[in-house]
Amino acid sequence: MSWEEGVAVPVALEALGQRYRRYRLADPSAEDAMAGSLRRWGQLSPVVACRRGEGLELLDGFKRLAAARQVAGLTTLSVRVLMLDERAAKAAILGLNRATRGVRELEEAWIVQALVREDGLTQVEAAHLLGQHKSWVCRRLALLERLCAGVKEDLRLGLLGVALARQLVRLPAGNQQAVLTASRRDALTAQEVRGLIDLLQGASAAQAAVILAQPRAALRQAQGPPLALRDPRLSRAGNFLARQLSQALEGLVRVENWLRTPNERELCAGDREVVQPLLTRLGEQAALVAELVLGPTFA
Repeated sequence: MSWEEGVAVPVALEALGQRYRRYRLADPSAEDAMAGSLRRWGQLSPVVACRRGEGLELLDGFKRLAAARQVAGLTTLSVRVLMLDERAAKAAILGLNRATRGVRELEEAWIVQALVREDGLTQVEAAHLLGQHKSWVCRRLALLERLCAGVKEDLRLGLLGVALARQLVRLPAGNQQAVLTASRRDALTAQEVRGLIDLLQGASAAQAAVILAQPRAALRQAQGPPLALRDPRLSRAGNFLARQLSQALEGLVRVENWLRTPNERELCAGDREVVQPLLTRLGEQAALVAELVLGPTFA
């Protein structure tokens, strides 16, 4: 059969290949809902496929295909055919689905890994093809390649959120499952898990065992006793200065942790150009305060 690019034509269900199905997460409840929609309204928009040899491989519409197979008497789907090579086809899977409900980060990671490890693209090339920053590609590769097998399986099954998985990436694979087990056992919050991972970085095996056995106790110990509202060693002016410096330091530590934690708020070159003068001013102001407090010898 001949297909004209971009033109929707009816295609038998059994003629639609699903070699790219492995890049999408299954959603049985959504498929059941789609089957109901097909029975009531019919197919409202065509699925999308690409030519592969003499056949078609589905790129967008796996849920509709699964639903169509539940509908008695429905033997074809309207299909829009695109002429794409292997790399462009994988990029299209993301692009076509972002226009509708969007894709999950794990699905993006599967596509990125295929482009880099199977198709031989560099991370920069993959980022360009997908219209993303290189750091975006790095984070998605890390989700698959820096997580242990058990954690990856939980992520695939939806038993683990992507935000927690990104935190676990900071640990060696050998500690990831132990942290996940401890977090579920003690019902740790996301903030507590983040703090737990901070404690485990650089810890010895013996220290890690103690931390994982009683994570909340370890976190309380690491935080130390609450700071006194007033230090009796200092004058009134000295206490005011200490409070202001402590607040400034806490703010910088929060910024450092934010910058070290993978997230969706990546800085681009334009951001750095704007922020650089602020960093310069910050350094100059810190040196000036040190000079006023300690004298020029210490500044």
